[in-house]
Amino acid sequence: MEFNHYSVLLNETIDNLNIKPDGIYVDGTLGGGGHSYEIAKRLTTGHLYGFDQDTDALKAAGERLKEFGDKVTRIHSNYEFMKEKLLEQGVTKVDGIMLDLGVSSFQLDEADRGFTYRVDDAPLDMRMDKDNPMTAADIVNTYSAEDLTRVLFTYGEEKFSKQIVKNIIKQREIAPILTAGQLNKIIAESIPKKAQVGQGHPSKRTYQALRIELNRELTVLEDHIDDMIDLLNPDGRLCIITFHSLEDRITKVAFKRNEDPCTCPKDFPVCVCGKKSKGKVVTRKPILPSEKELEENSRSKSAKLRVFERKDS
Repeated sequence: MEFNHYSVLLNETIDNLNIKPDGIYVDGTLGGGGHSYEIAKRLTTGHLYGFDQDTDALKAAGERLKEFGDKVTRIHSNYEFMKEKLLEQGVTKVDGIMLDLGVSSFQLDEADRGFTYRVDDAPLDMRMDKDNPMTAADIVNTYSAEDLTRVLFTYGEEKFSKQIVKNIIKQREIAPILTAGQLNKIIAESIPKKAQVGQGHPSKRTYQALRIELNRELTVLEDHIDDMIDLLNPDGRLCIITFHSLEDRITKVAFKRNEDPCTCPKDFPVCVCGKKSKGKVVTRKPILPSEKELEENSRSKSAKLRVFERKDS
């Protein structure tokens, strides 16, 4: 199957990167290469580094970006290793970084990848990096009740997490839960019918939670925003597209902290903590998809773009 991914907030992201033809840019979530194509198109003597832990994505992006030749370097890695991997390429500073944290259409639509709840015999896989020895099925079948409840409640914001986990535990004592159909049945039976009305598919929050836990998505984001800002040259920008409130909150808080890191009490006349601002938040409110984009791609409806610009302290 072709690696498809509608590039959400494409024009808005490209505009906010302020691309210089001779600049160095990083796409930390290369995917099918949609955003990267538009970055590379604007480079003359500049260079683009594209990161992805999904080998299918790297292969597809390679095809899409091949016209740019050696202006583009693809790196098989999670963006959490961006600093180290760029150093291996002799790069210590860049002019712009972007992350599109959405799951690609390919990953959602290709049942074998195990991200979807819409195909009953789809495996519970959900690995963004196929080298990862753990799958979502391992989480479902081996986590303690306490840990499973934490995952579903924290990462899925699932109100009925305790009931779902109770029924998962009951079922897995009889036989392992290995397919979407098996898990969907448990979830549907755990959530009161009244609570399911108008809420979309009852499994969506549980699947989101399992995917985030398995791929350490929030941990990686929270732990590495500061590193990415540190990689930027003066006036360089970090653009992050998020798709749910947890990612957006982490991004918003980290950007604000980098803009105003001072920890001194508000009534101090001067700063004594010594923490200097690294730049400014460009987007006081997140940039949202246009009506046209929402019509063309329903998956963009929860997307938000936030932008941070590096300044000399």
